[in-house]
Amino acid sequence: MPRTTLNLGILAHVDAGKTTLTERLLYAADVIRELGSVDAGTTQTDSLALERQRGITIKSAVAAFGIGDVAVNLIDTPGHPDFIAEVERVLSVLDGAVLVVSAVEGVQPQTRILMRSLQRLGIPVLVFVNKVDRAGADPDRALRELRERLQLAVIGMNSVHGSGTRTATVTPVGSRDPDFQLRLTELLAERDDSLLSLYLASRDGVSPDRLRAALAAQTARGLVHPVFFGSAITGAGVADLTGGIAELLPAAAGDPAGPVAGSIFKIERSATGEKIAYVRMFSGTIRARDRLRFGADLQATLTALAVFDRGLAEPKDAVSAGQIAKLWGLNQAQIGDRVGDLEQAKAADHFPPPTLESVVSARDPADRGKLRVALGQIAEQDPLINVRQDDERQQISVSLFGEVQKEVIEATLAGDYGIEATFQESTTIYIERPAGIGGAVEILQSDGHPYSATIGLTVEPAEVDSGVGFRLDVDPRAIPLYIYKNAGSFADAMTSYVRQSLCAGRHGWEVTDCLVTMTDCGYYVGDGPAKRVLATPRTTAADFRKLTPLVLAQALERAGTVVCEPMTRARLCVPAERLGALLSSLARLGAQVDAPTIEADLAHLVAFLPAGAVHALQQQLPRLTGGEGAVDANFSGYRPVRGSAPSRLAHHGTGHSQ
Repeated sequence: MPRTTLNLGILAHVDAGKTTLTERLLYAADVIRELGSVDAGTTQTDSLALERQRGITIKSAVAAFGIGDVAVNLIDTPGHPDFIAEVERVLSVLDGAVLVVSAVEGVQPQTRILMRSLQRLGIPVLVFVNKVDRAGADPDRALRELRERLQLAVIGMNSVHGSGTRTATVTPVGSRDPDFQLRLTELLAERDDSLLSLYLASRDGVSPDRLRAALAAQTARGLVHPVFFGSAITGAGVADLTGGIAELLPAAAGDPAGPVAGSIFKIERSATGEKIAYVRMFSGTIRARDRLRFGADLQATLTALAVFDRGLAEPKDAVSAGQIAKLWGLNQAQIGDRVGDLEQAKAADHFPPPTLESVVSARDPADRGKLRVALGQIAEQDPLINVRQDDERQQISVSLFGEVQKEVIEATLAGDYGIEATFQESTTIYIERPAGIGGAVEILQSDGHPYSATIGLTVEPAEVDSGVGFRLDVDPRAIPLYIYKNAGSFADAMTSYVRQSLCAGRHGWEVTDCLVTMTDCGYYVGDGPAKRVLATPRTTAADFRKLTPLVLAQALERAGTVVCEPMTRARLCVPAERLGALLSSLARLGAQVDAPTIEADLAHLVAFLPAGAVHALQQQLPRLTGGEGAVDANFSGYRPVRGSAPSRLAHHGTGHSQ
């Protein structure tokens, strides 16, 4: 029976061989009897029809296998940049990761993005350089790019013979290889003073056992990254990698007898429509029929659970610290919810926002209601698509990271829900920020006042990336405690009303980076001397909820807002001789470019450009650079729009379908 658990992520740029490696690991561990094929659509972890059809991973999937006394929960993640949020959600539940790099293409744009995310979260990483058997494979170049382009401390743990041929093989290096021992000692001693002292003091060098222990310790701390070469297709080098996973990556921590603490990182629906939550346990034990706290202090009774063990999840009575399980019964659960002890469970990581959106409609008007329900269920699995309904125009829009994501939603609607949908052309998502300070008040029982409440609000700019803040600045006696029980509940409710109201500002975009202060509050209890002469009804929570957007809209009108566009920071590497053509194209796209640096025959530069121009840059780059250019683009905040402010209402007018 395995004594320890390791939650392992497999990550890579699309087409680097990540899913094939997952399949090979499961086959080597006797979890599956036949190797599946990405091309044939028969892999274990790509279970969606669209995944099998396109040969890419769209949703993260979990499979379990054993390596000696280590139980590994292996999580296969998407490699396409449109699904980076799916990857980021998984990272928070990992103990370690294998980053797959192609020996042919080397370090690619998504490789950089993934490695930065892993480093930010402090996740230990092994590297598997795949496809050493493919024409054009250059393991030495791949190792050099890991060291130079990603600035990683790396060391090759095996060597390749016959690279670039179908008969390529690998052999492990170890204690009998003095050159390897010396390289490893020097690498580790740079980060370990005690090891350096031992190395300098010993004539015979550092013992192999001491070096392996130091390598495991520094790998666990993310200081060094062992590199294994091989081929997922042929199986070459996979045994070396498997040994490295068990020896060099740290097992899951956590006390099974401690307080219950976990994190929900994935939501799916069963064939009958029942919600299933995937949880990683960090502490404690939960059992079927337990009453479980989760999310925003919600509670529900677990009706069943299944723990991953040798392949897929199997029904169990309990799940403990370190393990991953599927839970039934948490019908209000959402991705990112913490479970059990809400203070101990890890908080969800911050994701870059989607910068595109598209209006979606059903081809058959009779399916309009079904479409809204279906999109709501899809959003359970990917909350960042942020389904938004415009009741005035009878339109539904979804947020996107890219065009492939749109195709996936369209195929999911058709395949899983039987809804044929059309999407308008994707447009940029802007935001609004207050330009100044503005205030407004609506007083109870004044002429033309529509609701039985008094609300006064001021709105003012706040720090960039601070979101929406709310505070009370009213006499506590003016708070209707008979509705909200206490001042804290009233503040929480008003915060919710304010944030809902700021979903659409003066130009239709979400308003953020602002502070809203409640300066006036009043209510009517429906009794007293005025009861017989006033038509005002007794104040309810609905009065505050409905009046808040009216007052806030007036305050925003007086404050004014600035529309801001999403910006992208693009790192580019191109042949130096092609730099001039690229700079001209970047200027036409409205980019600000830092001074390029030239290394050998390559030019490296950083450009800041509107997110809406990135797709055009990616399309033009092959032509501009003779197919040799690479771009690594990521979100870098917002800046005020130059010229006239775009309106969301104009964007979502009569756009065409595609």
